[in-house]
Amino acid sequence: MSAPELIRIVSRSSPMALAQVERVRAELAALHPGIRTEVVPVTTSGDRWMGDLAQLGGKGAFTKEVDAALLAGEADLAVHCVKDVPADRPLPAGTTFAAFLKRDDIRDALIHPGGLTLDELPAGTRIGTSSVRRRAQLAASHPELECVPMRGNAGRRLEKLAAGDADALLLAQSGLDRIGRPDLATDVLSVETMCPPIGAGILALQCREDDTATIDAVSDLGDRDAWREATAERMFLHVLQGHCNSPIAGYARSERGGDLSLRACVFTPDGKTVLNAHEWAGPLDPATLGTSVAVALLRQGARELIDGIAH
Repeated sequence: MSAPELIRIVSRSSPMALAQVERVRAELAALHPGIRTEVVPVTTSGDRWMGDLAQLGGKGAFTKEVDAALLAGEADLAVHCVKDVPADRPLPAGTTFAAFLKRDDIRDALIHPGGLTLDELPAGTRIGTSSVRRRAQLAASHPELECVPMRGNAGRRLEKLAAGDADALLLAQSGLDRIGRPDLATDVLSVETMCPPIGAGILALQCREDDTATIDAVSDLGDRDAWREATAERMFLHVLQGHCNSPIAGYARSERGGDLSLRACVFTPDGKTVLNAHEWAGPLDPATLGTSVAVALLRQGARELIDGIAH
């Protein structure tokens, strides 16, 4: 099948999302220089709403309008952060992931105007974050710190930090990299200190299932390790059936020899209860590994813990 002459790429309209699209355009141009691309930006309900995401139905608030543009034929390709794509339900009917790009940094970064690290922050320091995952882990490891709600794209949150709405800020290191400001991080937290969200650092390319020309054109952008890791992590979250107020974290890792592991945690919001599981795939395929780790946590009481959190 001949390659399409034009691929219309739909994405959230935030500066970070558009930077992600530019990465896709550059990689696609290098692979298929004859294909033209144009950007179809949309503003999602999640971008407009600054309150509790649970009131909008959770993370799907960041993908609903993007999915609609794809299904309506207004665009041919969607670029998503995997961490923003709900895994507790299937992709919208008629769509599929065509590729997962090579994974970026999965760690969280602290931004402190005075240059302090997380362990150097004095008691009472206000940390700007609305992430239940970050808040639970900070409550467990640094209960003397205070979390203050802060939403919006990275640029908006940095503005709020400068305005004094918080004393420090937690953002994804990959996000800082994508907007060209890695220098802002005063402490890049290890995954042992702050376990990342499911799908951290991975961009997914989504197409209509029947658009085989676009699927064929972009599939070669995919990275096998990212596909294996994303598959394991998303199956883990699917089996666990967490909601948007569930503090859940985890990451899969592909080793040089081909081995795949998955470490995952479920927390209570106050950080006082932490359930852990860490397994190696061995002969298991990625989806089976994700299922196995989820079952291990369910055996520890994850279902009761998750269901006991209001949402």
